[in-house]
This record gives sequence, C-alpha cells and structure tokens, in this order.
Amino acid sequence: MSTKASRTAARLMLAPAVILLLGWMLVPLSMTLIFSFQRYLPMRGGFQDWVGFENYVRFVTSSAFWPSVQTTLVIVGSVLLITVALGVLLAILLDQPMWGQGIVRILVIAPFFVMPTVSALVWKNMFMDPVNGLFAHLWRFFGAQPALFLSEAATPSIILIVSWQWLPFATLILLTAIQSLDSEQLEAAEMDGASPLARFWFITLPHLSRAITIVILIQTIFLLAVFAEIFVTTQGAFGTRTLTYLIYQRVLESQNVGLGSAGGVYAIILANILALFLMRIVGKNLDR
Repeated sequence: MSTKASRTAARLMLAPAVILLLGWMLVPLSMTLIFSFQRYLPMRGGFQDWVGFENYVRFVTSSAFWPSVQTTLVIVGSVLLITVALGVLLAILLDQPMWGQGIVRILVIAPFFVMPTVSALVWKNMFMDPVNGLFAHLWRFFGAQPALFLSEAATPSIILIVSWQWLPFATLILLTAIQSLDSEQLEAAEMDGASPLARFWFITLPHLSRAITIVILIQTIFLLAVFAEIFVTTQGAFGTRTLTYLIYQRVLESQNVGLGSAGGVYAIILANILALFLMRIVGKNLDR
C-alpha cells in the first residue's frame, strides 16, 4: 500500500522527465507563436518588425491556402480508406494457414520500413516513368499510350504511393487484433448456418473496431505531414500541394520565417480539429 511519502518520492522522481517533455513540446510551440507575429527574414537582417496578425491574414487569404487544405484532406481521407479496407482484407488472408506464412507476412510488412524518399523515387522512376517505367511497358504491351501519372493523375498517384507505404502498418495492427478473436465464436456461428459474409460483418468487423480506430488515429497524425513523396515526385505541382508543402514553399520563396510560422499555426489548428474528432471516436469505441 502506497504512503504519502512514497507518492511524494514518486512524483519527485517523475518530475525531471515531465519537465523535460513539457520543455520539448512547449519551447518549439512558443517560438513558432512568437515568430508568427514578426517579420523575421534570417537572410535579410533577421528580425525587422512586429506585424501582429498580418502573417495570418496574408497566409489565409493566399489563393493557394484553401486548395492546399482540400488536397491535404483528400490525401488523408483516401489513404485511410484504402489502407483500412485493404488492411482488413490482408489481415484476414494472412491469418489463414498457408505454406510459407512467415515469409509472406514479412514481405507484406516490408514496404513500411522503406524511407518515404526512397519509395517515392522507386515509384517515380521504376513504375510511373512514362518512358522506362513498368506501367509504361505494360501500357505499350496492350497497345495503349503510356499514361503520364505524375502530371495527368498526380493526386491519385501520390495517394497510391502513400497507401503502399502505410498499408503494412494497418495490416500488422489488424492482423494482431484478428488473431485475438475467439475461434469458438466463428465455429458456433458457422454451425448455426451463418454465411461467411455474415460472420465477417457481425463478429469479425466489430472485433476489429478498436484496432481500426487506433490505425486511423495514428495514421492521420503522420499523414497530415506527408512531404517527401510530394517533393520527390511533383514538387507541389498539378494540384498536389498540401498545407505542409505550402508552408515549405512560402518560407522558401519569401524567406519569411514569420509567414511560415503562421502557416504552421494553421496546420496545428487543423491537426487538433481532426485529433479532437478522432479522439471522440476512439473514446466511444474504447468504452464499448
């Protein structure tokens, strides 16, 4: 049984770690907020003036702001839909007894360990190149003109690349969840005459709801910051400029750290709105 002295000692021992974590989080956030109210040009003399909310107004009234928010939401939503749907399917398939099951699982999970820059280069040069890419050869084999994926279908191409990277993560989490499903429930339902689709819909899918929620929550946090895939393949052209990439461009073009910081604050607000929405879903699922 813990005493008052032991609880005090525990708090004192935890205090350095808590203070370090708070500093780790609050210092960059505070600096971003301070810079966002300044005209700060490091390459042209540094701090020049306090401008109040001018950077915020300038950033949000830019013609590229709302399209970038829309592109961000389209990429995040599409990747989540693809990875969760295919992740459930792959998790069910990988849970079935098969020869070489361990090797197959490693091959399915392997893309998750490829760095985003490398995977973007592989897809750009080996698959989507209109001259020497694998898809171009397939198109010509069937007598069709090779498609210009990264210009004519740039956003779907980015979604495909990012989905390929994150599908193994969703599959791994869902496979772990599906292995904890009591097989006696499925056997009892089968003996009662339930079809495979009914067993999936009324037993398997509800069992995976918590895992799906966790996958959506974690992936959303990282997908909001997708950058390398866009930088390597399209450099923000053809409607692929997300909010993260717009902030990078604004800082690079104007060399105004204050303007980029204001964009960063908007990105934090967007991420928190999505996080609050998702946390409500997580809370409901975890309470069941």
